[in-house]
Amino acid sequence: MGLGSIVLAASPVAVGVAGKGVEPADALAKLKQGNLRFAGGAPQHPHDGVQDRLACAKGQKPFAVVLACADSRVSPELVFDQGLGDLFVVRTAGNTLDKGIVGSIEYAVEHLGAKLVVVMGHSKCGACEAATKGVKVHGSIGHVIAPIKPAVKATKNWMGDRLGNVVAENVRMQVRKLPKESHILREKRLEGEVKVTGAVYDLKTGQLKWL
Repeated sequence: MGLGSIVLAASPVAVGVAGKGVEPADALAKLKQGNLRFAGGAPQHPHDGVQDRLACAKGQKPFAVVLACADSRVSPELVFDQGLGDLFVVRTAGNTLDKGIVGSIEYAVEHLGAKLVVVMGHSKCGACEAATKGVKVHGSIGHVIAPIKPAVKATKNWMGDRLGNVVAENVRMQVRKLPKESHILREKRLEGEVKVTGAVYDLKTGQLKWL
């Protein structure tokens, strides 16, 4: 069965525009289905009409948080085929954590009710490549590269695609680090209220590999 057939066969998850009442598993299923539509060339572009905009102006209730790289080719709303008010997106080159990023994620979970947190890396990530090759950088770019270096070190002797290994391990490290950096996320995850997971987006296929 081809990807297009999978897209057409996938049944929608009835969660609506708002994230109220959405369980972590439902939120994850909704993202997976949206990515299938996008990768298969059949996006629905949900919740982007005038009425959706007016509804979101009154408040937001995103069902998921996505920490993604700032790369212009990996917009989460497009990759997951979601619309206004669906995702709370935080982006920085290399999709790594700092206090501001952690605080933003906590806000979406604690105050907006998001049930899923996804750390999304991507193929051919420039920040990961710079960290892997030890490229000399200027200005504040070094602060972006530094948090990726542990992933470079951890994968030094791994077989296979060097950059791909670093990208995936960097995602895994941020997923493991997030609950350690946030007692809010740690407690909610232990209680089953929130799921934290990671994925790597392929620039060519448009598909995500869930880690």
